[in-house]
Amino acid sequence: MNKKRLFLYILVAALLTALFYLQVRTWRRFDWTVFEGETREVTRGFGPIHILLAIAFTYLAYFMRAVRWKIFLRPVKKTSVSSLVSPTVVGFTGIALLGRLGELIRPYLIARKMDLPFSSQLAVWTVERIFDFGGFAVLLISAIFFSSSLHGLHHYAQFRKGGLLLVALVAFLAIVAVLINAKGERIAVWVEHLFSGHASGIGHKLACRVREFRGGLNTIHGFSEFIQLALVSIGTWLLIALSYDQVIRAYGPALNEIAFPYVFLLIFASMLGSLVQLPGVGGGSQLATITTFKVVFEVAPELAASCGILLWMTTFMTVIPAGLALAHREGLSLRKLSQASQEQEANA
Repeated sequence: MNKKRLFLYILVAALLTALFYLQVRTWRRFDWTVFEGETREVTRGFGPIHILLAIAFTYLAYFMRAVRWKIFLRPVKKTSVSSLVSPTVVGFTGIALLGRLGELIRPYLIARKMDLPFSSQLAVWTVERIFDFGGFAVLLISAIFFSSSLHGLHHYAQFRKGGLLLVALVAFLAIVAVLINAKGERIAVWVEHLFSGHASGIGHKLACRVREFRGGLNTIHGFSEFIQLALVSIGTWLLIALSYDQVIRAYGPALNEIAFPYVFLLIFASMLGSLVQLPGVGGGSQLATITTFKVVFEVAPELAASCGILLWMTTFMTVIPAGLALAHREGLSLRKLSQASQEQEANA
């Protein structure tokens, strides 16, 4: 681990410590007995069935990601969804255990398995993230503007403004994608020229990202493929939302007032929180979800903490057993894969 990355981890750890401290000060009356009671509530009645369904929806979402990557590969390589499931599961296991260090394991494994250049799969990975954002944005915007159940929330006006900003952002990204697809090389050269001098390293990296994104867009060979990718992306996030909903239902009457459209607000909070977290530990995602439960839905701190942690474990960490089993079967080391993928990225 280089000094820059070590400094970043120390900074993130300090920030999370400060956030936890603020939560403790806010929740001085936090009752651990109540927290344990709320957590045990999940094991009663239909709670275990809801949790199993949540895990099933989570794994179906990974399957949908493999389907989407198959569509990306269609113009250059004929393959099956089953051959992409293992790299997908192992890749997300790497993210769960290694954080940002494991992000490139999936495109690296797919490139190696399909005998394709790593740079081509890095381009697919870049475009995939745009489809992820767009697919979730469609569902979140639909929930904000077309779900009457959200209108009763105290913060609905703020959510509506946020929805409008999200619409503007999606439109902006669509325009940028069209421009890069048409004038990608010219834009990359312009970016390098803009940052020439002391910031030439930053300019070179940004230009590389522009070229990668353009290369990924070239894998979409027509309107039909675009529609398929959009529908699969929306379906993936719908499955994740169903997983969230099942965890909430596991708590029974205590959280019955949180209707399905509310789930997208929780996912959005979790996504924002995941920007600040430690590998294998998390922190930011759980805090953001717990805070949303408490502030937006006025849930008791003990119940909010219990459900927030269980959501993170169910939708993010349950991939680890399957991922480690697949990695062991194929003789793979996550740390070695992480190092190799980062070296390949530097070469690319």
